Amino acid sequence: MPAVNPVREALTSGRFCYMVELVASALTREAKLMHVASELAQIPNVVAGSITSYAGGAMGHDPIRVGTAARARGLVPNIHLTCVNRDPLDVRNALDDLMALGIENVFAITGDYPKGAAPATVEFAADSVQLVEMISEMRAAGGWPFYISVAVSPFKYTEADCAYQYLKLEKKIAAGADYAITQLGFDSRKFRELKRYLDEHGLKTPIFGNVYVLPPKAAQRMSKGEPPGCWVSKELLEEIQVEARAEDKGMAARLERAARIVAIVRGLGYAGAYIGGNHQADNIRWIIRRSEALAPRWEELAEEISYAPKGGFYFYDSPPTPPKPREFTQKLFDVIEPANTPAPLRTVLTGILRWIDNRPAAAHALEKAELAFKKPVFGCQACGNCVLGLMEYVCPMTCPKNMRNGPCGGTFNGQCEVIPEQACIWVEVYQRAKSAQRVDELKTFIPARNRALQGTSSYINYFLDRDSRPGHAQPLITIASATPASAPREVEEPLVKTHHAK
Repeated sequence: MPAVNPVREALTSGRFCYMVELVASALTREAKLMHVASELAQIPNVVAGSITSYAGGAMGHDPIRVGTAARARGLVPNIHLTCVNRDPLDVRNALDDLMALGIENVFAITGDYPKGAAPATVEFAADSVQLVEMISEMRAAGGWPFYISVAVSPFKYTEADCAYQYLKLEKKIAAGADYAITQLGFDSRKFRELKRYLDEHGLKTPIFGNVYVLPPKAAQRMSKGEPPGCWVSKELLEEIQVEARAEDKGMAARLERAARIVAIVRGLGYAGAYIGGNHQADNIRWIIRRSEALAPRWEELAEEISYAPKGGFYFYDSPPTPPKPREFTQKLFDVIEPANTPAPLRTVLTGILRWIDNRPAAAHALEKAELAFKKPVFGCQACGNCVLGLMEYVCPMTCPKNMRNGPCGGTFNGQCEVIPEQACIWVEVYQRAKSAQRVDELKTFIPARNRALQGTSSYINYFLDRDSRPGHAQPLITIASATPASAPREVEEPLVKTHHAK
């Protein structure tokens, strides 16, 4: 049996707790990370160290190796598992490694697009919702009691970005997520908004509030939306720059702000605080003690810490934009969508397509004809697993990350993380769904595509039940029922197989 997991224990008991982020950057020596882990392990209520992977799009140390070594020094790891430059088998191998090492805590994220990589040159094994589903399936098969965390960003200030973060969180919870961690932000109204959304939708999923100790240089980058998903207002940036003129370079002010945010999220009913930007043990202890002293004043502090763009969208306070009129083509596509084919016609089409499928030349000709229409109209890339009808006729393959279940956390005012001058495709999906009164249908889980079907006709694949779609997902990995070793291996300096970018 696995040892007691402090994260699971704290969250299931309702005890407010702390998790500290360790950035496994290539610029940081692993020996230093291990020293930090040893010190953090001595702090009461710090239940885990969260080990990053591809933080900000930069490749660093292998998080499994770092996490295993940190555990040997007393700090329970929460391993960031990304889909960057992996295929489904690579993900399965990483999960097998975690299982063999006896590590339960997994932070399931899509991952930032690698720095400097050209669009369409990077492979993503899945999106974060599909990754949660994959881990959950392994857990259900009896392999290992993975405890799954996911990300959510309430700090979005356009309607589509904001609404989709909450829709996607619901998908992650339905797929098997055990708790969530917010992305970085300094707006107590948004912290409150997320908690209200969960409460009103009957979701009891515990949430960690992200508390970042923000130095001037990072604030400067974040004011420009770097790294993706992080944003700092002009007003906060100016405050931090003034604070930096103090003798201590603004450290006291930064720690005080972090402690106040901890007090706020605790008062709002969050399950814990996820502390980043500083992992010095003395500073973490100070933040915890100070936040406890500030706890009675949390509502007052919440009024003070609310850095947001002017006119920013709030889910409960901002008037929603009126839906756009539906275009004729969208109504037409609804009629010819394969899923809406009447049963008698479906039977006829299935027979015709089976006949075509048995003749390679005819099947190839159909695929070429299909692509000739779909490519200019939808940007089709012949994935063979068409889900246009589930995405309001916006092709997911036009997203640089090929996301199928909603936008990543890197969107910035409706713009794409990878190609900032391009609108995020999910803005159009949301707007069209709103026009058709189908926003709730965006909660439908869309499984990862069957990659073996690339370059084949999606019509043949659909009518002959070969593709991967809701209610008909194709297995991406073979999940065999397994019993974990009674004593997972413990290694002081582990040699763990790593999965490098291809």
